[in-house]
Amino acid sequence: MRDLSEWTGRPAPQGFSATGRYVMIEPYQRAVHENSLWNALGGAGVSKLIRYFPNGPYETSSEFCDWLDQAQQEQGSVTCVFRSRVSGDIVGMATLMRPDPANGVVEVGAVAHGVAMKRSPMSTEAHYLMARHVFEELDYRRYEWKCHNENGPSKITATRLGFQFEGVFRQHIVSKGSNRDTAWFSMIDGEWPMLKQAFEAWLDPANFERDGRQKRRLEELRDARA
Repeated sequence: MRDLSEWTGRPAPQGFSATGRYVMIEPYQRAVHENSLWNALGGAGVSKLIRYFPNGPYETSSEFCDWLDQAQQEQGSVTCVFRSRVSGDIVGMATLMRPDPANGVVEVGAVAHGVAMKRSPMSTEAHYLMARHVFEELDYRRYEWKCHNENGPSKITATRLGFQFEGVFRQHIVSKGSNRDTAWFSMIDGEWPMLKQAFEAWLDPANFERDGRQKRRLEELRDARA
């Protein structure tokens, strides 16, 4: 654990860019991304993909981007757009949200991976690049992942990426006219060096067969370093 005797807080998150082997991150700009992001997430079917979000449903790209704009303007959220390095296409998004710069804490939420990201190194690398930005560029202490407790795939993803399960906040919020229990996960700065090594070992091209299958799972690589 770091010495906090002279802690002075850290900057609030801002839009940033990052480039990996498989995916690039760029800051959301409505004029650039509205239609391509909407289409990447399923167009008129986007509400199925984000059914566990506490907001929506959305019928048009305009409605969807109105929400993204409002979150950035009123809540300090920073939406990150994912672009494939191979095709150049927009493939998904995630948002740094609920920033607490004074304490060096931020959450990744509004995670939506389009079809092109499924079972692809792009999804893992996108979250590696975001975590690296949080811990190394922002110098934050805590990185959170929260989701609807009924969202099993999100909980599996959080655990696979190295977030530690911390518990369930019962009756946390009212979402779309019903109760939402929220599962909380986090990774912290003291864990980041080990998590980073595992991410980089998994993302190394040597970890993949010619057909794209992984040789070692991210969890195995992380356990070997724990």
